[in-house]
Amino acid sequence: MSTHASASMIAVAIERPGAAEVLVPVTRPRPQPREGEVLIRVAAAGVNRPDVLQRMGVYPPPPGASDLPGLEVAGKVVAVAPGVSWPVIGDRVCALVNGGGYAEYAVAPAPQCLPVPQGLSMSEAASLPETFFTVWANVFDRCRLQPGEIFLVHGGASGIGTTAIQVCRALGARVFATAGSAEKCEACERLGAERAINYREADFVDEIRRYTDGAGVDVILDMVGGDYAARNLRLLREKGRIAQIYFLRGGEVTIDLGDIMRKQLVLTGGTLRPRTVAEKGAIAAALRARVWPLLESGVVKPVVHAELPLADAASAHRMMESDRHIGKIVLLAA
Repeated sequence: MSTHASASMIAVAIERPGAAEVLVPVTRPRPQPREGEVLIRVAAAGVNRPDVLQRMGVYPPPPGASDLPGLEVAGKVVAVAPGVSWPVIGDRVCALVNGGGYAEYAVAPAPQCLPVPQGLSMSEAASLPETFFTVWANVFDRCRLQPGEIFLVHGGASGIGTTAIQVCRALGARVFATAGSAEKCEACERLGAERAINYREADFVDEIRRYTDGAGVDVILDMVGGDYAARNLRLLREKGRIAQIYFLRGGEVTIDLGDIMRKQLVLTGGTLRPRTVAEKGAIAAALRARVWPLLESGVVKPVVHAELPLADAASAHRMMESDRHIGKIVLLAA
């Protein structure tokens, strides 16, 4: 394992639960990789909704994880601990981390690392792990989306949405999306959605039924919850599946269990952070085999809305909370 002269680094910490202003630059000890981990000199870190929730005090890091926000990074491996055969020092990687991404250095379990796809910048690579892991785990692992099936993603202009639209379309599904403005709907359709419905102007259930000749959809990826829950069930075809990954409109909902029984529906969901390294490593392996070639060929492309300096993390959070962005927001650490 290599060593470095300086034992400290610049990071962004959450001073206390609150608004974006509580994100402050600090000097911290440089983390050291433990067995099975690598140390990454961070070039860029992705900004995600869970970071905002952690800042607000409602999504604490799991035991043993860094208290610093940040769930995905890209950079160069500068140290490896025992038990790691890949990556090696000098490799350019992007990685899913359990926290600590808003920093000049971050540790990551080796199985959660992926090579920076050929042709992508560090900023683009940093925008990949959280959304691609989430989409693969929920849409393909849990919901088993198949070629020819009909897929709907809510929040189509988000980082999750722009990822899901492209990957599902590239792997043979018919894709629909919802979004909150004409501009966002147009972006979804440019990325491969057959139709994007502006939920502020039309009922997505009626519109998608019209576009599918009354068929409905096979799989839904939902981060909205609330009143969408019952509407999603109505829209699903027989043996349809829903993956719930958040609930912006509330987690306590009223649904008709008869819909689930009559149509043999599956309602599932999950979060990445509590999963084991082995589980996340299996997702990484699937992505490397099935999706990384699509990134390297240009069939699937990262959508980066904005790049900001690491020290300006507060502005990045304000941008995310404004809900006007399309794609990912990235912090540049180097």
